[in-house]
This record gives sequence, C-alpha cells and structure tokens, in this order.
Amino acid sequence: MQIAMICLGRMGANLVRRLMRNGHDCVVFDRDADARATLAQEGATAAGDLAEVVKLLEAPRTVWVMLPAGEATETAISDLQQLMSAGDTIIDGGNTFWKDDIRRAKRLHESGVHYVDVGTSGGVWGLERGY
Repeated sequence: MQIAMICLGRMGANLVRRLMRNGHDCVVFDRDADARATLAQEGATAAGDLAEVVKLLEAPRTVWVMLPAGEATETAISDLQQLMSAGDTIIDGGNTFWKDDIRRAKRLHESGVHYVDVGTSGGVWGLERGY
C-alpha cells in the first residue's frame, strides 16, 4: 500500500517507520526539511509541499494527517480537499474535537473524498509496541 504522512513529529515519523517496516511505500511531508530528509534516508519519498504529496501518490490516494488539533489541522485538510479527487481518503490521526471531525467529514463527502477520524495514541513507544 502507498500512503502519505503529513507531520513528522515523534508519532508521525514512527508511524512511517512502522509502515515501511511492514512493506508500505510512504510519501512524507513536514515543514521541517530535516525531518523529511531523515525519513527519506530511511526509504520514504519526501515531498516539498502538499501539492507534491498528492502528485506522488497513485489514485486512489490515502493521506494521513498527524497535526495538532486546531488551525494546523483545519488548514491542511482544507488544502488537501482542493488537491485530492473523489475516491481519495484523508485520515486525521490527531486528537481533534469530534464535532469538528463530523463537520469535516460532511464537507469532504460533498467532493467525494473519504474522511476517517482515527485518534492515534501510543506515544514514542508506538514504534515498537504499536499504536
């Protein structure tokens, strides 16, 4: 499976590592170029922005967003909606407010983009123990 990860903090980066260990192809993006470069050295494909993330994925695309709740998540999901196509999927792995997820799911549904709310836990131990 091919999947993109947006935000390469400790959990996002380790999710990518775990996915790659299990045979998945990962496209990664973070504003921090060093974070992108580190995972590229480990086998991921680094993208310079969200538009490049979408271009690097084969349809139907899956993009996992691991940003903090609030404006960062809202902006990323809105931007991705403009870039993605019907049949693609956005996964929100952050700890966002559930009513925001319902609102986003309805908005994305109108454009045919699937939305999955998967609050992810596991912290820094998730790489070894799972999330």
